[in-house]
Amino acid sequence: MIQVTDFRKVYGRTVAVDGIGFEVGAGQVVGLIGPNGAGKTTTLRALAGIIPPTHGQLVVDGHDVVRAPLAAKRSLAFVPDDPALFDALTVWEHLEFTASAYRIRDFEAQARGLLKQFELEAKRDAIGQELSRGMRQKVAIACAFLQNPRALLFDEPLTGLDPGGIRTIKRMIREHAARGLAVMVSSHLLPLVEDLCTHLLLLHFGRVRFSGTIDQARQTLAAPHGQASLEDVFFQIMHEQEPP
Repeated sequence: MIQVTDFRKVYGRTVAVDGIGFEVGAGQVVGLIGPNGAGKTTTLRALAGIIPPTHGQLVVDGHDVVRAPLAAKRSLAFVPDDPALFDALTVWEHLEFTASAYRIRDFEAQARGLLKQFELEAKRDAIGQELSRGMRQKVAIACAFLQNPRALLFDEPLTGLDPGGIRTIKRMIREHAARGLAVMVSSHLLPLVEDLCTHLLLLHFGRVRFSGTIDQARQTLAAPHGQASLEDVFFQIMHEQEPP
């Protein structure tokens, strides 16, 4: 569902992502982890068509993100870490706008269900500028699911969410992945990644340091005494020598 080949992104003299490649299949939930500056957000933003690659190919649902951007974006939803809503639109109008932009007919029942699931019914008529960060996050996630995408990208999805919102988003990711949705979740919350994700993509200094299942990560990078935890895996990579 997502294919990245030799992706490289350079800003001036700074190499943000250095020739990475990976795939995300239907039904997989991939945890994208790494320290600050590893290239996680750059990778997600390039897949979403927000920034162009310096080199390489990014494909979503068979569509090249650069050569066929509209077709790729129809299959993709992206939720950034701090979603920017329209100040003057209500919560319901954001859902209406999403349905119109993606040409979703008879969306009302699904939209009402999303409002209920994310406990947004009382905020249905509140405008964007009145919402807290957590509420904005819930609206953005609801709009993403309303799109019925084939692939879904999250950049720090739990930022600002209350326990109910966290529980809901985890449940919905699992349910939609079971139906074939490909998901990438970038997060510094390793317990979330370990609990939610089926696969792991670990970036360090703009390069892929590990790509595989969570269990493979524990086994491959385990200490001699036995399997490593995801936290052990992360810090083992962090303490590797920086590449030239």
